[in-house]
Amino acid sequence: RAATWAIVALCVLVVAHVDAFAGAFSAAGPASKAAFARGTGAGLARGITFRPSLRGGSNGNAKYFMSSAPINAVGVPASPRDSIRITPQNAVQMIDDVDVFIFDCDGVIWRGDLLIDGVEAVLEKLRAAGKKIFFVTNNSTKSRRGYKAKFDSLGLNVNPEEIFSSSFAAAAYLEQTRFKETGKKVYIVGEVGIQEELDLVGVPWFGGEYDKEKTIELKKGYALPHADDVGAVIVGFDRFINYYKIQYAQLCINENPGCQFIATNLDAVTHLTDAQEWAGNGAMAGAIKGCTGQEPLVVGKPSPLMIDYLASKFGIQPSKIMMVGDRLDTDVLFGNNNGCKSLLVYSGVTTEAKYMGPDNKIAAHYYANSIADFF
Repeated sequence: RAATWAIVALCVLVVAHVDAFAGAFSAAGPASKAAFARGTGAGLARGITFRPSLRGGSNGNAKYFMSSAPINAVGVPASPRDSIRITPQNAVQMIDDVDVFIFDCDGVIWRGDLLIDGVEAVLEKLRAAGKKIFFVTNNSTKSRRGYKAKFDSLGLNVNPEEIFSSSFAAAAYLEQTRFKETGKKVYIVGEVGIQEELDLVGVPWFGGEYDKEKTIELKKGYALPHADDVGAVIVGFDRFINYYKIQYAQLCINENPGCQFIATNLDAVTHLTDAQEWAGNGAMAGAIKGCTGQEPLVVGKPSPLMIDYLASKFGIQPSKIMMVGDRLDTDVLFGNNNGCKSLLVYSGVTTEAKYMGPDNKIAAHYYANSIADFF
């Protein structure tokens, strides 16, 4: 099916879960077998077969890693107007029909550093009802450890193994493809989240926050030197992106044979504060794409292998999983493309006017003002 293998390593597990996970994937076949460990310096995942392919749709020609097994969407509405608005009456049935809820974070759980009203109570009630909960974010500025600290600061009791970030996905991709064995390094356009996750898998890197104040003095005959042993450039959200970083990244990609261009996501906008939308990693990745002519390999949402893991480990059908998010081209497609249910909330980047507008062709199964409408 059209699916992205890179994100499978987002299934973060404590060491005690490693054997159970590997066993679950063994049943699915040798190409799916993997062992996972939480960020303790142990291997994240090994033995996974990746298949290069392209995903079209709203992300254009951005490259993803796909598996080959087909999967059908579960009753995806023909248009947004066929979606079901969540009300107190139908929410009961919706929750009864779902075993696992996967929540995006920015725009669903919080906006900036503010918890969205009603979230804590909803999560508590879902857990009390026996529902499994996971959190997935395309924001790479924090590692899993960093996100655990953010959940704690907002008063949310979340287990570390329930948190998956695109910074972890990037590190897991490099480990699974045995990048470290090439002896090459990674240049980072991004922030501390990517740095911390690469450290956990032992992949050498430079750049990132250490280059945020670097400048270039343009003068006659000057050429910016760059390392010829850079085998990958990872581009994540970067509040300190500058011309030096862009130039260094393009030199590595354009002049180092085989250098990979990896993006944690292509989100157009994000919520840095609760007051407005801010340019997302699509702007950073777009700057590198513009000067290299190369499409990035995207390791963040939409990506389906976490769905495979959940279905395998817990013995549930994808149709019993609900993806809840505020973005159409990542969150909703993540659910729709992988046989899950999808629920769009208006508490993030997508407004009702945009969702119901004539230009939108992506439909969720359900929609709500926020997850507070669940109860």
